[in-house]
Amino acid sequence: MILTAVPAAKYEVIREATRRDDNLLNLTWMCEIAGVSRSGYYYWLDTEKDRELLELRDREDFALILVAFQFRGYDKGARGIHMRLLHQTAPVLMNVKKIRRLMKKFNLQCPIRRPNPYRRMAMEMQTNRVAPKAH
Repeated sequence: MILTAVPAAKYEVIREATRRDDNLLNLTWMCEIAGVSRSGYYYWLDTEKDRELLELRDREDFALILVAFQFRGYDKGARGIHMRLLHQTAPVLMNVKKIRRLMKKFNLQCPIRRPNPYRRMAMEMQTNRVAPKAH
């Protein structure tokens, strides 16, 4: 029986099970049941501090993104945020892909601008689009 979940959730279940005093299961068996490798579990345990550090960095960078997102009273997309970060007094160099990843991670969405109906009406009402025939 293999569990269907992300590996991090499986590793967390294994760690909680092994921390109990009355644990009678072998770690190898639990990893086999969860469908993960034992070495992967130990790697996950060793890199916990690194993951916390990355999460802290992501939160700090997202704070910068949020300030740039709300600059001048209207919301911006990833490219607008990127440009705003570059033009600050102390420029912040951040990749657009990282901005998109953090926006997705923290559920920050830019509203899609609606088309201008008057522009469409003006295009439809134009009568002089075709050049006159030259003889």
